[in-house]
Formats: sequence, structure tokens, C-alpha cells
Amino acid sequence: MTARPPWPLAYTVSGDDCSSPMPLGFAAPLAEAVRSLAESGYDGVEVQVRETGAHAAGELNRTVEAAGLKVLGIGTGPVCAQDRLTLTDPSPDVRRHALFRLLGAARLAGELGVPVTLGQTRGTFLPGLEDRQRLWAEHAVPQLAEEAADHGSRLLLEPQSRAGTSLWHTPEEALAVVDRLDVPAGLVLDTHHLDSEGVDVVRAVTEHTAATGCLQLAAPSTRGPLAVGDPRLPALFTALREGGFTGWLTLEHTQDGDSAKAAARSRTALADAAAVLS
Repeated sequence: MTARPPWPLAYTVSGDDCSSPMPLGFAAPLAEAVRSLAESGYDGVEVQVRETGAHAAGELNRTVEAAGLKVLGIGTGPVCAQDRLTLTDPSPDVRRHALFRLLGAARLAGELGVPVTLGQTRGTFLPGLEDRQRLWAEHAVPQLAEEAADHGSRLLLEPQSRAGTSLWHTPEEALAVVDRLDVPAGLVLDTHHLDSEGVDVVRAVTEHTAATGCLQLAAPSTRGPLAVGDPRLPALFTALREGGFTGWLTLEHTQDGDSAKAAARSRTALADAAAVLS
């Protein structure tokens, strides 16, 4: 493989604080995952954390750098996926605990000098509570963004499908939230979630490249590893280059029972598609 995209390539991994590997990331302990990903030609990892705070930044960085990779972003999916904590839970204690975890992740990201992302932990609505839950989320997200900025990080808000959250499903909806913040923030665009909401992926990337810090990739329909010949990849790469993209690419998809093979398949597909940029 000689061609490669001009942006850092990351793979989703689970932090050692997770109760089990995240299903859309490398299914192995962190140290094993980064060694395998380095062999496949990745530049870094996006680390999904559950409760780790800034105190763990040194150990996390050493583990990743020992394999020759970099931490490119901190994800917060396990806060909801593994502990069912969200910013819109009817229980005030649960909301406080969720925000406490997220603020810790923001401080961790700041210690590492990378962005922190927010997806499903914003939660889902219950009948009759929608207006109050929206207000709870709209109150919490600025706190998270400010904590990130105060510690040298930046919040990236991910538009997600309504299957996972009741809030901010399209890039425009998420960007409206970002634009109201008093600190720098941006977007994560995920091809699976855009597909699920009927949003044209190439158009979304073209229109929102300037606000996008990370593009997460998966095969259409299956949400599995990328395949050589996927016609969207060259179009996406062209849109990113023409838009002056300065972020990173993350592979976030199912593992098909073998993470090393899944990572290698996606890496090969990216190298094939990058030929359009040469």
C-alpha cells in the first residue's frame, strides 16, 4: 500500500476502564489493540472511556505511544452504553453523575491535547418530559464545552440517528448548538448516522468540512469494515481536501469477529480510495 489519505487515520479502541470492549471498536485490551493497529498502518486511536479522568493521561499516552501511535481523540460512548448514564435522565443524580463523568473525560482529553466527543450520552426523551429533557441537555453541553476549553481540549458534538438519541440528528441541528457556545467547538460526522437519517454523506461533508474535527467511517448498510471500491470514499476524500479538512479519520464499525482483519480491510480500502488524491 503506497497511497494513503493525507489526514491521520485512527481506529476506535476501548480504554482499560471499560467493562468490556465497545462493539464498534477493536475487540482487545488497549495494549494489544494498539500493537495490532500499528502493524496495519494506522496513525492513532480514538479512545472510548467510561470513567477515566486526567490522572490517567500519562499511562494512557505511554501505552499508545509504545506502539508508535498517538491518541487523536477521546470518546464518551461507554458512559451511556455501559453505565446507562445520560444528561437527560429523569433522575437528577443520574444527570449529575453523567456530567461528572463527561467533565472527567474532557479533562483527560485536555491533558492529552486532543478533542473530546459527545454522542449518545445526551440521552433519549420520555413521553411528557421532552421539553424539560431538552433544557437539561442544553444546560449541560455548554458546561462540558467550557470544561474542555478550560483544559486545552475542544468539544466535538456528533449528530446521531434517532435510534440512539432524541437530540440533534443532523449536522445542521448539531451545528446550531455548537454555534451558540461561547468557546470553540465542532462536529463529528459519522457516515452510519448520516445514512440512518437519510442525509447525503458526501453533501454533508462538503457543506460542513470547516466545522468538522473528525469523520467516522463504516461501510454503508452493514456498518462493517470498509470495502475496496466503495464509490463514496474517493468522493469524500475529494470533499475533505477541497474543504481544507484539518481533522482526522476514525474507523468505527463492527469487527466481523476478527478485529485485526477488520482493521486491515478498512486500511486497504482507504489506501485504494486515496489514489484519487494523487
